[in-house]
Amino acid sequence: MSDAGGRGYLAIPGPSVMPEEVLRAMHRAAPNIYEGALVEMTASILPDLQYVARTCGKVGIYIANGHGAWEASLANVIAPGDTVLVPATGRFAHGWAEMAQGLGAEVELIEFGRSAAFDAGRVEDALRADKEGRIKAVLATHVDTSTSIVNDIASLRAAMDAVGHPALLMADCIASMGCDRFEMDEWGVDVAVAASQKGLMVPPGLGFVFASEKAEEVRRGMERVSRYWDWQPRFDPEFYYQHFGGTAPTHHLYGLRASLDMIRAEGIESIWDRHERLARAIWAACAAWGQGGPLTMNVEDPAHRSRAVTALRIGLPHGPRLRRWVEENAGLTLGIGLGMSEKGDPSGGGFFRLGHMGHVNPQMIMGLLGGIETAFAALDIPHGRGALEAAARELAAV
Repeated sequence: MSDAGGRGYLAIPGPSVMPEEVLRAMHRAAPNIYEGALVEMTASILPDLQYVARTCGKVGIYIANGHGAWEASLANVIAPGDTVLVPATGRFAHGWAEMAQGLGAEVELIEFGRSAAFDAGRVEDALRADKEGRIKAVLATHVDTSTSIVNDIASLRAAMDAVGHPALLMADCIASMGCDRFEMDEWGVDVAVAASQKGLMVPPGLGFVFASEKAEEVRRGMERVSRYWDWQPRFDPEFYYQHFGGTAPTHHLYGLRASLDMIRAEGIESIWDRHERLARAIWAACAAWGQGGPLTMNVEDPAHRSRAVTALRIGLPHGPRLRRWVEENAGLTLGIGLGMSEKGDPSGGGFFRLGHMGHVNPQMIMGLLGGIETAFAALDIPHGRGALEAAARELAAV
């Protein structure tokens, strides 16, 4: 079979599908980086980023991926020797914790495994036991891209308030922003981090850090912050270049302006609703497939599943065969199982992930599911029937 006709579909959990509007906006000559239209456009981007994050807090833009946004957030509020509390529900919580350790912080980690959301009660117990106030921040992953778990960030704020603990609440929204519901101010989040390549529909390369007034006050008390990661000049620049610690990421900004226009036009509430419907269609198909075969969803409780990414287990040898077949024969690329090793499968090849974030609609999701069903038939992988019909019913329900 040849997949030479048509377009390929990158259904991984980031980079996500880029809209034509974004690609066209970026296809231009380099602009003047000192004055004029680029400066004016940048000023228009900041309030729209605040709109997506649902915050009145300030936002800094970094020329970096999500890992850079992690480091930027920590560098401004965590000093060497400080302690951070990390409730972990997958690989990316561990990654943020490792970043904190690299900056000299002590990490207190509460492990919740790879298939269940965190329990705010256990976090509350840890905070209550911190009589000396060693813990300076709670690092919470809103959606862990490896496990597809969505965590209840508001419950952490309630736990912190119940104890009266002064730590900052910091949220990793890299996979969730613009896909899963996130309310920075309403949920009492002090620092949120995001990146350009998922729900914001722009190529990798931009990291975002949002900060509350409380977080800004902590930054003002820091003895030192590296010049590049310091968010103060980015929040309140005297000169345009200070927004970015140097030369502006010109073409990423053009793409971001186009994507934010699309988000504004659809409305963030409608975007959350769309991702909800598409995710439920995927879950319905996966549930049907699992009735007659080895496929299982990593997260059993729908309330704890992300609306942006779905992690699945199909076991060996099916996982690698499935991903290879759809890429070579259907023009469809599925996400690898990341950080999901298990006994007999140290690389996690028996897991795979579906990215359904950002610029996606029902026909794209049905194409994704149809490609997988075709692979099941071609490879003689056992699976239940009626998956596409189940997905269609979810999409048809209004």
